[in-house]
Amino acid sequence: MNAFSLLLLSPGQTRLIAGVASFIGEDASGSFGIQANHGRFITWLVFGLARFKQPDAAWQYLALPGAAATFENNTLTLNTRYFLLDLDCGKISAQLDQRYAEEQEALRASQESVQRMELTMLKRLKELKTKSRWQS
Repeated sequence: MNAFSLLLLSPGQTRLIAGVASFIGEDASGSFGIQANHGRFITWLVFGLARFKQPDAAWQYLALPGAAATFENNTLTLNTRYFLLDLDCGKISAQLDQRYAEEQEALRASQESVQRMELTMLKRLKELKTKSRWQS
């Protein structure tokens, strides 16, 4: 059987999937496919869905916010912030969209917090400058 291993790595989880016959992903140049015994390579997968298939099984979908992908020694390794797996393309797409929206909201809140801190610091510096002139 011509198959390879798929190793999914993120800070919160690790998953090794053996017996993968085919993988389809997308990088900046477009969609590409990998089968067993592919040549060694490295690329960056874009935000979105990839899929893989094991013999005599349905396609499984993999949602990623981007990933470093390497293929070496018949193992495809994907390093990413997080990943989601599901057999249902629509369900996993909705999960990825929800997670992305949550990340965007957290980022917006962080940016607002930084802006408030900057304004507070500038106000305090102005007060200190005014106070030091008054005391001089």
